Amino acid sequence: MGFLDIGPLEVLLILIIALLVFGPGKIPEIATKLGRTVRALRKATFDLTTAVTKEIDSEEKEHPSQPKESGGNKTEKSSEVVKTESPHKDD
Repeated sequence: MGFLDIGPLEVLLILIIALLVFGPGKIPEIATKLGRTVRALRKATFDLTTAVTKEIDSEEKEHPSQPKESGGNKTEKSSEVVKTESPHKDD
């Protein structure tokens, strides 16, 4: 399949209709504008991704998380924390 599940014949049909509607003089202008728009969208997406990545990295540096452990150790560790924090009635 082709672009967005559109086959090559459908793409050719769309191009022919665009040629008939806009004429041969407008097609290069439209293609140029479309190319600039796609380039601007890619740049904006890249900039947003970079900003989010920097923010996540800075958050991780400020608040380092505990090292990842296997699933069994996490439950044991959390139960130990609860045991140490719970008040003793015997005291």
